[in-house]
Amino acid sequence: MMGTSPVDPINRLLEKYNRIAEKAVEFYSFLKMPSIKLINYSENATYLVTDSQSTKKYILRVGRPGYHTKKEVESELEWLKSINQLSAITISLPLQGENGEKVQTIVYERQTFYCTLFTFLEGNAPDEGNEQELIHQFEILGEVTANLHEHSIKFRNQLQQITRLTWDYDTILGSTPKWGRWQHGLGMTEEKLELFEEVSGKIKERLNQFGKSPERFGLIHSDLRLANLLVENNHIKIIDFDDCGFGWYLYDLATSISFMEHKPYVPLLIQSWLKGYRKVRPLSKEEEYEIPTFIMMRRLQLVAWVGSRDNETTRELGSQYTEDTVLLAEKYLEQF
Repeated sequence: MMGTSPVDPINRLLEKYNRIAEKAVEFYSFLKMPSIKLINYSENATYLVTDSQSTKKYILRVGRPGYHTKKEVESELEWLKSINQLSAITISLPLQGENGEKVQTIVYERQTFYCTLFTFLEGNAPDEGNEQELIHQFEILGEVTANLHEHSIKFRNQLQQITRLTWDYDTILGSTPKWGRWQHGLGMTEEKLELFEEVSGKIKERLNQFGKSPERFGLIHSDLRLANLLVENNHIKIIDFDDCGFGWYLYDLATSISFMEHKPYVPLLIQSWLKGYRKVRPLSKEEEYEIPTFIMMRRLQLVAWVGSRDNETTRELGSQYTEDTVLLAEKYLEQF
């Protein structure tokens, strides 16, 4: 009797997401014989949906079960509506289904999935390998990010009413980490645990001193990594507000260099970002000095994420990402 080769868990999971995506598009009758193609799987599964008659494109997001409540997803969409109406930032917008809902609820195999169809934006993600172009783009990104923060501050009272999680020390590295514990990162050793514990303690100490004043802490995108940016004709558009929540504004800078924090050109990216940011809103020398704290916090958060997720990105990064974090951690302790 011939044995059967084991099915990769990711493939099995994606087969499930494919079925859910097929069910979700049924809520949008304007889609004529739509084709559905998976383009990314990370926290969620993201699909390119193409109308076979008009050839018009859309983006469908199938949310990971248990990651957000329906109210939290609806709150994300409320912020998108506000940004679209009251700022010049280009974003992807949610579309309403025939049932009047912008968030479709699909129950499949006793799990609840929240799905949203978005408008499609043209453009390409910045190229991590093109250093000079990336430095130039980070000045534009800094300006766009500052405009996003200005919107957050200006409409703070209204935005405080929406239901989104908070990104602070406790939910990133502390007692209730949303993306898992950094202690469970891949390739962890006693030496790394001791080093990262010292770093984590220093981060907590400095953030307590830094504080959460309204000028420093508010509603942010929380995941401005390159994959969530689209560049077209020197214009940067922002996509995927799935992780938006209440956090430090400087955390948005830290997220923009996700997975490349150890690259030698990062200081140039930061200076370029600051130049663009300060075109729109001020940033004190004290705040600028604290940037490494936010970068280090994000890096440890990603160590946790890589260790607690199974997708193409985490498999590619593996334990080497933890290993590459050691030098960053040592440099951080030398500085602070």
